Amino acid sequence: MNNAVLRLHAEDQFQQELETLARADTRPRPPNWRLSPWAVTDYIMGREGISAKYIGDRRLVEVAVATLATDRALLLLGLPGTAKTWVSEHLAAAISGDSTLLIQGTAGTEESAIRYGWNYARLINEGPSEAAMVASPIIRGMRDGKIVRLEEMTRMPS
Repeated sequence: MNNAVLRLHAEDQFQQELETLARADTRPRPPNWRLSPWAVTDYIMGREGISAKYIGDRRLVEVAVATLATDRALLLLGLPGTAKTWVSEHLAAAISGDSTLLIQGTAGTEESAIRYGWNYARLINEGPSEAAMVASPIIRGMRDGKIVRLEEMTRMPS
């Protein structure tokens, strides 16, 4: 069995940069944020000692970070290959320290993948309970106060 990793998650690959920013970051942070909005923007756009993760309009990143800082959902819309997934992964890594809370939308994505599912053996044995529930990334993100990414939403059934 091959255990090769294609690419580390952003929070693992750029752990040193995130730690450097966190140590130097003295600005206010929204609840559950690991970095301030200014440091998140610096992490994405780069600065001295921090590699740029996105080469583009800084204002777009600032608006995206401000949207998330004001507790709103962020919709990244654009042509294929315009770094939407890349930017969302790095935003989640810088803000939550976890970019793995992800729902990959496809034509076969079921509703239970978005809200929650059931461990039917426990459900039958114990009845409906939190222990019998299989939490989706959205439920886990809500519990932990972390960003959840929903990719390819337009490919999912309504």
